[in-house]
Amino acid sequence: MVPVQELRRIVESGFGPLSCDCTENPDGTLRIKVYERETGRIDLLITGVSPALLTSVRDVSNLIGELRTEMRAGRRAFAG
Repeated sequence: MVPVQELRRIVESGFGPLSCDCTENPDGTLRIKVYERETGRIDLLITGVSPALLTSVRDVSNLIGELRTEMRAGRRAFAG
């Protein structure tokens, strides 16, 4: 399993040139927010991502790729 700190670092670095904050929720899941720093516009906000499902760097990379594909398709994911 990839440590949560490492997961967060990888996710946060995966959305350039946009900014990304990956934080841990009290229940241990992750919240991923991708936004444009200058305007504050949020392009993606997803909560409840289980780090237990991200057992390798490849899993994290696949997640980032899927989220980037969704963003390119013009969809916004707001999960609660």
